[in-house]
Amino acid sequence: MDKRTDHSEMAQIVDRNIRALLKKRQQEEASKSFQDRLADAITRFTGSMTFVFLHFLLFGGWIVINLGWIPGIRPFDKSFVILAMIASVEAIFLSTFILISQNRMQALADKRADLDLQVSLLAEHEITRMFLLVKQMAHKMGIEESQDPELEELLKDVKPEQVLARIEEHQQK
Repeated sequence: MDKRTDHSEMAQIVDRNIRALLKKRQQEEASKSFQDRLADAITRFTGSMTFVFLHFLLFGGWIVINLGWIPGIRPFDKSFVILAMIASVEAIFLSTFILISQNRMQALADKRADLDLQVSLLAEHEITRMFLLVKQMAHKMGIEESQDPELEELLKDVKPEQVLARIEEHQQK
């Protein structure tokens, strides 16, 4: 087989998978509710340097004015109680928007982890079946390694619930 053909076929598979993933992401984005879009937009803005600079200017100006450092402008919040209240209320709302976005991102990450697990289990199953076929061929051809007792262990399907149980056992020790 020509190397270019192999590369081209691989590129087509990769391109197909990328298109499928992008299409899925676009569908998920389009299905977001107004509240989710709003929370994402606010979170995106509050995580930007524009937000930092804006707050630097607003809070810095507030502090400079209320310390009386600008002649001709009378301080209006000498104790900074109003500034503290505004900052506290803003922090409550921003943390809520961030938590909303993080919860949705975690749900997406869980979906992707489930997909990864399914693909891995499918690949493991296919490899086990292929290994069985190769072992049978080696046995029929009289290849000595086909009689290795360790090979029988490799022919067993992995059961995820058993693997998870073993992981939990080891974590409890």
